[in-house]
Amino acid sequence: MIGFKVGDVQQKTKVLVTGGAGFIGSNLVEYFLKKNFQVVCLDNLSTGKYSNIEPFLNLENFTWIQGDIRDFSVCVSAVAGCDYVLHQAALGSVPRSINDPILTNSVNISGFLNMLVASRDAGVKRFVYAASSSTYGDSSALPKIEDTIGAPLSPYAVTKLVNELYADVFSKLYGMSVVGLRYFNVFGRRQDPAGAYAAVIPKFVMSFLNQNEIVINGNGEHSRDFTYIENVLLANDLALQAEDENVKGQVFNVACGAQTSLNEMLSIMRGLFAVRQMDFQPKGVVYGPERIGDIAHSWASIEKGKELLNYYPTHDFKSGLEEAIDWYIQHYRGA
Repeated sequence: MIGFKVGDVQQKTKVLVTGGAGFIGSNLVEYFLKKNFQVVCLDNLSTGKYSNIEPFLNLENFTWIQGDIRDFSVCVSAVAGCDYVLHQAALGSVPRSINDPILTNSVNISGFLNMLVASRDAGVKRFVYAASSSTYGDSSALPKIEDTIGAPLSPYAVTKLVNELYADVFSKLYGMSVVGLRYFNVFGRRQDPAGAYAAVIPKFVMSFLNQNEIVINGNGEHSRDFTYIENVLLANDLALQAEDENVKGQVFNVACGAQTSLNEMLSIMRGLFAVRQMDFQPKGVVYGPERIGDIAHSWASIEKGKELLNYYPTHDFKSGLEEAIDWYIQHYRGA
């Protein structure tokens, strides 16, 4: 079960979660429902799943709206009466953006601007949005520090950078309290293992469970700061409720502050399956060409988050992976 340790419960506090039927969004919906917030969930179900929010439909403090953030009137309706907005709605995936930059732009930029304007006009107390580590682009500096970014390497990265620029302008021009959270390779329960743009961890786990071949783009030495979903929930709660005025208009890395290569991840995964006395092993490992738009290494500094948000991750990579594997075993074993 999800644990809740941050902030005081306020029965009348109302929060809108856009993209609330998605992987991260539905976890945020559940998190704040359990804290007795009034939660409004907006999603067009293009990548989100109705099954993710179905358990909440009969709860008195939950409101479901199926709609698209590219429709400004939908944004206005969804944010009405809300104290806070947690904006998660976006089209993720670097490869998807390379294949369809126009669609990615319309959702991630036009939709984002719609939500900013609607939130400004509604007078929300704070607008917290999902930024991305892709904003660091071709910068080779490690660890990644919020104030040092490079040139974007994909249309997706461009859209997330533009989000940050708009957020900064709205903060300065209109006095909005806007906070960006740069997510680093988030994984955990409800992350879909299927589809062309599935993330690497659920794909690998399913390859173990189904004894399929594992395909790694590159030589496996690419590294990431893999971040378990519980750390993301914590960061959103801290960003939403932070009283420090210095938080306004800022962007923060949300990560563990550690590197793990794909080869290391595969080795850790083998060990975790072995501990569970499961003989499942992938058929084999195939190393293929690197993906266009990928960076070699990603590792976040989380010092700014510690200082201004009191963000200290509750899960390191291995402990998060243990929980994620158990969830996939429970929900997908034999699938």
